[in-house]
Formats: sequence, structure tokens, C-alpha cells
Amino acid sequence: MKYCVITFVAILFLGCASPKLISSWKSPDADTYQVYKVLVVGMTQDDEVRTAFETRLRDALRNKGFEAERSLELFDKEFTTSEKTEADLDEVEQSLLAKGFDAILLTKIVGSENRETFRQRMNGIDNLYNQFSNDYLNNQKVYYDTDYYETFKIYTAETSLYCICVEKDRALIWRGNINVAEPVKLEKTIDSYIKVIENAMQKEAILF
Repeated sequence: MKYCVITFVAILFLGCASPKLISSWKSPDADTYQVYKVLVVGMTQDDEVRTAFETRLRDALRNKGFEAERSLELFDKEFTTSEKTEADLDEVEQSLLAKGFDAILLTKIVGSENRETFRQRMNGIDNLYNQFSNDYLNNQKVYYDTDYYETFKIYTAETSLYCICVEKDRALIWRGNINVAEPVKLEKTIDSYIKVIENAMQKEAILF
């Protein structure tokens, strides 16, 4: 599991732009699964972020009538700081089944990219230049001002719902990829991200 513990911090501090769903996949067999009790997993090395995310998503699931618990209650510190094998995860799955769980909702960062934008913003119709001279004079700093562009990151997060049903090998039920850009507030971004998950899964008639 060590190689999977991708830093999840960034997405949960992002708030300049609302998270946006960029892709969604649903298993053809999704309608055959019945989900009642969900384990919420936020993969990150930051304990504060993990606690905030898992708590809010757990509460959102409970508000929809599901039983839900955080991985914080089931994965101790030693578990998440050491590499695990397939056999280890099989033991975890059996333990979860014994506790009545039938699904895992896993979220992690899967990629990021740098982007640039004008530091100088458009503030109205006056900046929709209709003369060459105005356009040039107002934007000529692009030639010599090294700070004219500001760089920010777009992060792609992935949330996956897995069945841990008897005689099924952690089958994927649903997966969504969400883009979020640049950090500001933890709570606001978590809530926005969860709302995107809710809306996407509701459209697919899964969980929410």
C-alpha cells in the first residue's frame, strides 16, 4: 500500500475553483450490488486532512441512510506506514466482511499539471480592446515582466467505490475523476468535492 499513499493534501486545500467531474465510469454489474455499510478511505500522509475528509464524507453517507466508518478507526498508524501485500489486504477484506462492511470508498490524487494564467485580470468591457494601441499598451508587460503570468496547479483526484462482497475480488463498482485547482480553504474544498461525488453517483443511481 506504500506506493499508493499519494499525497492527498493538495486537493483538500484547493478552493480557487470549484471541483469539476471530468470522467465517470460505472460497472455494467453495478445494479446487482447492494451496499449497506461503507468504509471511507482518504489516502494521504497528512493526518489533519485525512481526518477532515473522512469525517465529512462519512457524515454525508450517514445522512443518506448508509452505515459508514472512517479508515482512521480501522487502519492503525503501523498499517499505513508500512508496505502491504496482497495477502495483507485479503486479511483486511475478511476483517471488514466480519464487521459487516460491503464496500470501500477510496479517494486519492492521481496526477497534477502546472498551468499559467494572466496575473492581470479582465475587469469589464473596457478590457475587450477594440483598438490595437489599447490592447498592446495594456498587455506589453508580457515581454519583460517575469511575474506577468502566475503559475498554478490542476490536481486530478480519483474516487472509487469497491465491492468487498463474499466471493468477489474487491470489484470496482464506480470510479470518478475530479479536477480541482490551487489551494485556499480546507473545509470549503472538502465540502465542494463531496458534493461533486454525490451528484455524479446520484446520476448513476449509486449510493447517493
